[in-house]
Amino acid sequence: MQPKIIVLDDDPTGSQTVHGSLLLTRWDVETLKQGLYDASPLMFVLTNTRGMGAAEASQVTRETCHNLKLAMEGFGRPALFVSRSDSTLRGHYPVETDVMAEELGPFDAHFLVPAFFEGGRFTVDSIHYLKVSGQPVPVHETEFARDSVFGYRHSYLPDYVEEKTRGRIKADQVVRFTLNDIRAGSLDRLMALAGNACCVVDAEIQADLDRFADDLEQAASQGKRFLFRSAASLLTALAKLPPQPVAAEDMHRYVKNNRPGVVVVGSHVKKTTDQLQVLLQQEGIAAVEVDVSRMPEESPALLQEVLAKVAQAHQNGLTPVVFTSRVERQFPDQAARLAFGEHVSGFLMDVVHGLPATIGFIISKGGITSNDMLSKGLALPTTRLAGQILAGCSVVLTPADHAFPEIPVVIFPGNVGDEKALAEVYHRLRGTKE
Repeated sequence: MQPKIIVLDDDPTGSQTVHGSLLLTRWDVETLKQGLYDASPLMFVLTNTRGMGAAEASQVTRETCHNLKLAMEGFGRPALFVSRSDSTLRGHYPVETDVMAEELGPFDAHFLVPAFFEGGRFTVDSIHYLKVSGQPVPVHETEFARDSVFGYRHSYLPDYVEEKTRGRIKADQVVRFTLNDIRAGSLDRLMALAGNACCVVDAEIQADLDRFADDLEQAASQGKRFLFRSAASLLTALAKLPPQPVAAEDMHRYVKNNRPGVVVVGSHVKKTTDQLQVLLQQEGIAAVEVDVSRMPEESPALLQEVLAKVAQAHQNGLTPVVFTSRVERQFPDQAARLAFGEHVSGFLMDVVHGLPATIGFIISKGGITSNDMLSKGLALPTTRLAGQILAGCSVVLTPADHAFPEIPVVIFPGNVGDEKALAEVYHRLRGTKE
């Protein structure tokens, strides 16, 4: 019997390589049961913990796991538990895996598997790389390692583990699964793991994780219990799904009467800013900038100004692009930064609440922005994943009884795609060419 793959996703982009599964923005017992008993082999619980401080992330993860245990009473199927996180090593590790081990364990091992091939992230000799302009760069040399909340100094994963666990797990205690191990077969080594051993996994191409997933499933069928801290490509390997029902280039079929849509951009990473500049040059686009320097003091007046511009653009048959000003503010500490980020995201969701009812689609750019889009802006307790419109960019569909009925919503991570990617998604939904 194929295990149910239960994914706690720290932002809503972890489903970016699969389709057909339910995304849950709530984790009460009844909603979790919907996911558990759904026909898809996968379910995603969107905890959004990457947008929280460590204490709140721990509390939310614990609450989710507690409710999962209740929901799984009488559930007659094996399960694999995944703490899905960022392929550039940002996020609350080991906070979330520690809580999951306490609540859902004991586990024989937990695995760090950060490879995400569609985004150019792969791991060789336990060193995690990101392709930049086609060249592999160790991730500690990229902008992501300088993240003000989740920064780190090491791309060699055993050293990363020692750094993040503050020496509780030493680098030489980490079990390494190299490419040679994986390609030769790892079942015997997997069967020997015990005591929640920390393991790091190489993966250069999807076939590596496909082979590893086969071995994992065999070990699980023989009683081994594993926990995963992974990016999206491992989920592709575990789920073994057929092709998505509507091809990426044909997703304009989901847009009723070819209506214009709305793009909401919250992400501040350089890649997003580059993509935004290209999008704003496209035909049919109206730029609507949100000046965050006026927040929070002038937020109510700013909201009315933004909504008026959005309504006017829509009336003129254009797709408004609502984006926060690109200069990132400085804050005295991490708590102040997170609090301001929450205010900005809340403002963007107030914009969503005021959108014209006749929009044809929404593109949500940024992980935290997308989570808030689904859970707060669109208030969807569950939604069905249609597939990917671009490598790493998921599409979900709103239900028929929604305020914006049966429209596609694109979940577009901040750090995915080349500079033309956002424009390409826009053109695919419009059925036009750049």
